[in-house]
Amino acid sequence: MKKIVVTGGAGFLGANLCRKLLQEQADAEVICIDNFFTGRTCNIEDLRQDSRFSVLRHDIVDAFTSKELAQLKGVREIYNLACPASPPHYQADPVHTTMTSVLGIYHMLELARIEEARILQASTSEVYGEPEVHPQVESYRGNVNCDGIRACYDEGKRCAESLMFDYHRTYGVETKIIRIFNTYGPGMDPKDGRVVSNFILECLKGKPITIYGDGSQTRSLCYVDDLLEGMVRMMASESGFTGPVNLGNPEEQTIKAIAERIRRLTESKSEIIYQPLPEDDPTQRRPDITLAVEKLGWRPNISADEGLKHTIAYFQAFQS
Repeated sequence: MKKIVVTGGAGFLGANLCRKLLQEQADAEVICIDNFFTGRTCNIEDLRQDSRFSVLRHDIVDAFTSKELAQLKGVREIYNLACPASPPHYQADPVHTTMTSVLGIYHMLELARIEEARILQASTSEVYGEPEVHPQVESYRGNVNCDGIRACYDEGKRCAESLMFDYHRTYGVETKIIRIFNTYGPGMDPKDGRVVSNFILECLKGKPITIYGDGSQTRSLCYVDDLLEGMVRMMASESGFTGPVNLGNPEEQTIKAIAERIRRLTESKSEIIYQPLPEDDPTQRRPDITLAVEKLGWRPNISADEGLKHTIAYFQAFQS
């Protein structure tokens, strides 16, 4: 059996990744590590029926105990997804958010070094900040407000990338970095405060659709199944290829267009209202995925309408 660790394994991306690994890799033994701050038990209930799946309740900010290290012995792959990813969640405890990115990746890199395992860091498009280059390429160094209210997440992720490269250069750890752009799909937390979940819930409840800003700011929405396929391909990529690699959908949409699309797909009569744009909220997001296409043979395949229909159905079932 191939032992695989997924930190943040009870979260939106983590739970879907655990499910994909179990379904597609017959020799996989998957250990989900989560402190359940934003991870949800309902995301992994179905996985508990599989004898190859187990849960370790642990906060990666803390060092592993000897008992936990024994459970993790022999791990071959580590997917580090642990960290609150939506502004309401990561701003609720900004100090802990930064520590999750910095101390968390340190503890996971130490595990990878000791066990000679591959490790993949789920970084983010937020390392580009308010970009002055569009679309964003991996070589762009970003324009991040390092003392703003989002810095706990943005700068934490940038520091995590630095540690990944340092462990690769210093200790020869096989490291892989992906930069995830806006992702949506079944398993999203209805309370995560993100554009897609907010708009769907408002439409389903017949409430006004709230747009922050004038709606002209853009996002590039990638369906979760597409994103995870890129993630798994990155883990399996050639030795020595560290990335970073952008993973996202290069189809750029305005926030207003996303709201109107969701309103149409839900057949809602909700009106659109506008509120001031939050501090440091990026006005543009669009990945250049040339490197992902060249190195991973990856590009997103699921259309916005198809992905949103699946996501709307999930929220409808979640509410019932």
